[in-house]
Amino acid sequence: MAEMREAKEIGIGEMEGFKIGHAQDARGATGCTVVLCERGAFAGVDVRGRAPATRETDLLRADNTVERVHAVMLSGGSAFGLDACAGAMAFLEERGIGFNAGVAIVPIVCGASLFDLIVGDAKARPDKAMGYAACENAGRAVPAEGNVGAGTGATVGKYLGPARMMKSGLGIYAMRAGDVKCGAVVAVNALGDVFDADTGQAIAGLLNEDGTALACTERRMYAEMGARREVFAGNTTLACVLTNARLTKAEAGRLASAAHNGFARAIRPVHTSADGDAIFALGTGDAEASPDALGSLAALVTARAVARAARAAQSAYGLIGAAGLSPRDR
Repeated sequence: MAEMREAKEIGIGEMEGFKIGHAQDARGATGCTVVLCERGAFAGVDVRGRAPATRETDLLRADNTVERVHAVMLSGGSAFGLDACAGAMAFLEERGIGFNAGVAIVPIVCGASLFDLIVGDAKARPDKAMGYAACENAGRAVPAEGNVGAGTGATVGKYLGPARMMKSGLGIYAMRAGDVKCGAVVAVNALGDVFDADTGQAIAGLLNEDGTALACTERRMYAEMGARREVFAGNTTLACVLTNARLTKAEAGRLASAAHNGFARAIRPVHTSADGDAIFALGTGDAEASPDALGSLAALVTARAVARAARAAQSAYGLIGAAGLSPRDR
């Protein structure tokens, strides 16, 4: 009889073939996070937002030519923040890493940006220099969580506008099941509320009128079912799922889709008309995995990374973080 093996938590540093780095402008309340895969990784993406800010996502369609990517850049700054991808291209080109186009080595860098312009300085945005710095920082130490990188200006709970929102951030979580490893890097900037998917506990989101405890976005929405409220549109939760599993481009796309189930477990409501949610998936091809089992694991690590992002966020920029609420107020 085959031995039953439980999936176990691992450090993100155990994900061979990947390096994660942050750079941020703490005063301006924005930043970027890069996932480097210097030997290349098969990649897919699932963008479910109605107003996404993305780069090179068409490249990841299964019928397009390039098979491997060399970096994924998650950033703040709305569409301006896509400039950070140029920094990753410069960093990789200097090291001769990329697609051999004959006359040049072209690094393949995909990216997506979230909207954080209302938190700090709206003129502070991730740029080429910040993207390059994130690459320089990648792999130097265990990557931080909370108010760092793409999570620097992230917020949640915006159904009633910025006055009732909370500070969120960036979270990282990884697990191993047998030889297969899977992790997620998530910058949580959602319209809805964040929950612990394992316990159901509310962590962060819409505040009550005096800002002392959590309200419930879904309950408020149901009470206003016929109102057609114009909600705050500056949202978007971004993730990059990493695995050592062998994936085709099509399978990587389906893995990204499965990981959205993790968003649904940990963010309510999710995938609204005011969110630009996007998930990338990267596979190095070093282990064999059942697509369904891997999809389930990807959803789990994504949900847990979302919770970690909210819990790690510190109060900043006049916004309260989860640690600023007592347990009975959540």
